[in-house]
Amino acid sequence: MITGSLVALVTPMHPNGDIHWEDLDKLVDFHIENGTHGIVAVGTTGESATLDPEEHCKAIGHIIKRVDGRISVIAGTGGNSTREAIELTAEAHKLGADACLLVVPYYNKPTQEGLYQHFKAIAEAVPGMSQMLYNVPGRTACDMLNETVLRLADIPNIVGIKDATGNIPRGVELIEALNGRLAVYSGDDATAAELMLAGAKGNVSVTANVAPKAMSQLCEAAVDGNREETDRLNELLMPLNRKLFLEANPIPVKWALHRMGIIGEGIRLPLTPLSEKFHGEVEDALKASGVL
Repeated sequence: MITGSLVALVTPMHPNGDIHWEDLDKLVDFHIENGTHGIVAVGTTGESATLDPEEHCKAIGHIIKRVDGRISVIAGTGGNSTREAIELTAEAHKLGADACLLVVPYYNKPTQEGLYQHFKAIAEAVPGMSQMLYNVPGRTACDMLNETVLRLADIPNIVGIKDATGNIPRGVELIEALNGRLAVYSGDDATAAELMLAGAKGNVSVTANVAPKAMSQLCEAAVDGNREETDRLNELLMPLNRKLFLEANPIPVKWALHRMGIIGEGIRLPLTPLSEKFHGEVEDALKASGVL
């Protein structure tokens, strides 16, 4: 079971929007050197929505090759087309990903039965791949209910869920109802500490992009049930947890990494660079959390 800090990795880009492979290598090494427990490749934060299928798979393969087995790699292979999600998941499996992350289909608003059949079809089509569900209703406009997750827990290769609802009582209810059948991970940095203290196994984190060491330490403390250390680290990181979402993710976090000198400033339309009016707030958060 993968536990701890799973960074939702950005995809570095040149100013023209092409993927910056050298910066991607540097970013992977930065995370391994600073204790990140796993990398989520080409998820929402990695701008999966604007990478074409060839780029998507090439980026996943590139990250797997650079990691070279040192930590786990979870490939973002979800989509609002079941056939496309199956194709991406199968390719990620061939490339050697340790697991895949499958977002609830967005825009087309399937029913709960449709969600069940969607994830069941992917699991059955690629039975050798461990799969993590991803519920983020704030982005998808479709909320997968706990009851549906409990149904999906019966499928052997569905092994976890990233809960990005930010709703702690609901997350605790899910953890208790699953009773260990699936691993629950937070997908909301601001509430992740509490969910891990309640039994979640880790955090798929945006903040970890810029503060990997502190986030990995927080996750270790929270999973171990050390509230005092968890609270200390959570307070340290809270400025970043708040300010890295002043504009749509990954706009602020890519600006922050550029400000830190780790990646270039490229981002792909329709996303645009961080508005100048927010530069000071994000920089102040980087300083408050000890990153700058």
